[in-house]
Amino acid sequence: MKLYSTNNKSLKISFKEAVFNSFPTDKGLYMPVKIPQISEEFLQNITKYSLQEIALEAASSLIGEDIPKQDLKNIVEDAINFEVPLVSLYDQLGVLELFHGPSLAFKDFGARFMSRIMSYLSNSKDKTLDILVATSGDTGGAVALGFLGVKGTRVTILYPKGKVSEIQKQQLTTNGQNIRALEVEGTFDDCQAMVKEAFNDAELNSRFRLTSANSINIARLIPQTFYYIYAYAQAKRNNKNNIVFVVPSGNFGNIGAGLLAYKMGLPVKHFIAATNVNDTVPQYLKKGLYTPKPSIQTLSNAMDVGNPSNWVRIMDLFDNNIENIRKTISAYSYTDKDTLIGINELYEKYKYIACPHTAVAYLAAKNHFNPLNYTIFLSTAHPCKFIDVYPTNLKDKIEIPEQVKQLEKKKSLAHSLKNNFSDFKDFLLSN
Repeated sequence: MKLYSTNNKSLKISFKEAVFNSFPTDKGLYMPVKIPQISEEFLQNITKYSLQEIALEAASSLIGEDIPKQDLKNIVEDAINFEVPLVSLYDQLGVLELFHGPSLAFKDFGARFMSRIMSYLSNSKDKTLDILVATSGDTGGAVALGFLGVKGTRVTILYPKGKVSEIQKQQLTTNGQNIRALEVEGTFDDCQAMVKEAFNDAELNSRFRLTSANSINIARLIPQTFYYIYAYAQAKRNNKNNIVFVVPSGNFGNIGAGLLAYKMGLPVKHFIAATNVNDTVPQYLKKGLYTPKPSIQTLSNAMDVGNPSNWVRIMDLFDNNIENIRKTISAYSYTDKDTLIGINELYEKYKYIACPHTAVAYLAAKNHFNPLNYTIFLSTAHPCKFIDVYPTNLKDKIEIPEQVKQLEKKKSLAHSLKNNFSDFKDFLLSN
């Protein structure tokens, strides 16, 4: 697999280089030089395949000969060892549940696959791999659990103070071992900016072997294609056609993976990006001007991103042509008031309890609904992670998983950090 930077298509690097150097020095993002096509035979027989079989087909198509197929099969079976059910709410509407992994969020796909890829590609003589990650909520917990105890790695997670839920914070800060958490006095965008600046700092790069576990890393993007293809397979088993995916979107890595699967030949009719009031992309598709802005805190905190990094990948997939993008992607944004209405409506109509991000996706699915299509909206996190959002009548109905109950007994090991890069750099150099 060869990759280029979205800012320099003449640059060609290997898959291993892209995984470990996740962020090009020209500040673009890595993309495949050639996007492989899913075979027509595979698509015709897709209802016969398991999630793991679909994951292996997609991964081996993209990664190619960089990892032997049997080794990749072992990685896939170890990383993707939980279910991804497509739950039908009624004939033309379904919800894809992506929260059945260990951190109870869709980020488990990327984090678990990436940690095993990095471990496989690492040499025992290599310097410790320092993984830097910014999180607005769920990424950090998934990365922490994905890399916990993985030899030769050290993870530093930056999260915005007061802007993640209590359970998300516990997942980030109670691990110890090779996982460190920094509570930043700022927003997710501030955390992300510091991580990006670290990758461009000569002194840090000379001292450490730095890489990222954010969705800017190509090893995070690849495994997220798996569940789009598997959702399509489940829909076809139920004789559903004209598939539309609705994706709760923050940093736009999730929908970016869906669009990569689409470019690989997955027959999807349309994609819908659902955001909260951090609506940079919906405004761009509406007005044609891309204007990043400071992020605003909302109930759907994992989507509180004012300058989504992965949007450049989506632009690249469509040759930076906004008209081509508009043919394939629509986007809608919703307020916290709307989100609460969506949560209540899902329960009243379908007895389904959704996290705030999932409720935002439901609202967009409802807004764009066409009875000729089968609309699938993505459920990205277990509702227990946002327990304080719900009214009492719903709160009491949410089953708390055992791993969450265990978190309450653990002590936070987070370090406080001011919102400036020099303090972050000093922490890395001193620790």
